[in-house]
Amino acid sequence: MIFSKTDLRYYLEQDKKALGISSRKRPKWFGDDIWKYQIALRKHEYYTNVNSKVFKHVYRYLHKKRGLKLGFDIPVNVFGPGLRINHYGLLIVNSNAKIGANCDIHQGVNIGQNHAHHDVPTIGDNVWIGPGAKLFGGIHIADGISIGANAVVNKSFTEENITIAGVPAKKIKEAPSTRDRKRAVQQQI
Repeated sequence: MIFSKTDLRYYLEQDKKALGISSRKRPKWFGDDIWKYQIALRKHEYYTNVNSKVFKHVYRYLHKKRGLKLGFDIPVNVFGPGLRINHYGLLIVNSNAKIGANCDIHQGVNIGQNHAHHDVPTIGDNVWIGPGAKLFGGIHIADGISIGANAVVNKSFTEENITIAGVPAKKIKEAPSTRDRKRAVQQQI
């Protein structure tokens, strides 16, 4: 959560890196709509958390306005730093969900509650969520999991670095072994 200007700068910088923007300090006048949305989201989080009387309402307005334009319904204080939204399109997240750092999320994703008010997902760091995935209920998703396109995730997955997919979701790919990761790194060099 963002409680200081230092936190705000850190979150904005991590989001910028996640979006693959390195050379520019500010969004383009025309374009960069997702980056502009994420800036409004993070500033809305900051001014809400510090209980600013005026700026909280200004950035709430900008956050909601840009969200309506892009099809995003993401509440404040849900995502950790390094959020990457890949495309415009419907994206709905419950306000009680907790999602870690470096989440890579695509269009058509719904992260919601099951029955009870706090029966919502908790998602770890470095999670990739494919287009059209649906996650709901009091589930826990471990760090480094990839969720396939159109998966319906209604149970917890606590094993890290796996791929899950299907309706209902199940593990379809093991985590690469240490030897396989070293080989992949050596091939890239």
